[in-house]
Amino acid sequence: MVVEALPAPRRRPAPKQVTRGERWKRRGPLLPALVVAIVLTQLPFLLTLYYSVHSQNLLRPGAARFVGLANFGKVFGDELFRNAVLNTVVLTASAVMLSMLLGLACAVLLDRKFLGRSVVRTLLITPFLVMPAAAALLWKTSIYNPVFGLLNWALAPFGFGGTDWVSEHPMIAIILVLTWQWTPFMMLIVLAGLQSQSPEVLEAAKVDGAGAWATFVRITLPHLRQFIELGILLGSIFIVQTFDAIFMITQGGPGQATTNLPYFIYQQAFRAFDVGEAAAAGVIVVVATIVIATFALRVISNLFREE
Repeated sequence: MVVEALPAPRRRPAPKQVTRGERWKRRGPLLPALVVAIVLTQLPFLLTLYYSVHSQNLLRPGAARFVGLANFGKVFGDELFRNAVLNTVVLTASAVMLSMLLGLACAVLLDRKFLGRSVVRTLLITPFLVMPAAAALLWKTSIYNPVFGLLNWALAPFGFGGTDWVSEHPMIAIILVLTWQWTPFMMLIVLAGLQSQSPEVLEAAKVDGAGAWATFVRITLPHLRQFIELGILLGSIFIVQTFDAIFMITQGGPGQATTNLPYFIYQQAFRAFDVGEAAAAGVIVVVATIVIATFALRVISNLFREE
């Protein structure tokens, strides 16, 4: 019996050493963009930090003085700030959850083949392409108007016509606008997850006798978990910064009912002219946003690692 010798495994070539000059040649084209990003983001944030530890009011330009963390104490002790935090949480959570549910339903619909699917997909993506200020103005004048608004016209057969949505239900009015605007974003993320699902697994479940609902709950939904988490986290980061819809529709009212953190900062800076307190509130919002962004980046990295 002749035993043939196995061929020796090939050795991988040693990685080529990259010199420091070559590294800088590769990074050189990125330096202008990096400088612009630093000038437009980091320098204003450093200036915000400076103002946050100074008592400065635009109505008293010569009375600026260093106060340390006093502005942060004033912000945390301000009842309007606590109300803005509560409004921000309610607004963000409601808009994100509603847009995710609707986006999931639309994604499941678009994942199936039917006549005119490309046209329906284009129409569903359109709200995300409309400028937020223009969309808010459209909703205020054409949909929420108590006299000739489309919403009252649609609800009139059910006995809900003639409602002044902006005055009587301001938070619901803002949530509906944000849900309409961000549902396409959630839909695209979930649709990408649906299209990455293995068709062999779905076919095997169908052969085993699993129904459509059981297949969705036990196979599709667990597969979409990280895509849904990604959409919720990214949507939260963007929606927590909402300003245009509140400014255009409710102006933070009535009675501070829709004042969120960005609009609170605007009021302190450009209506009360208290730059120090507005800067302190801005620093708090930035820190909170960084915390949310950290979780979002972890979800993204886990998603790519699994793929």
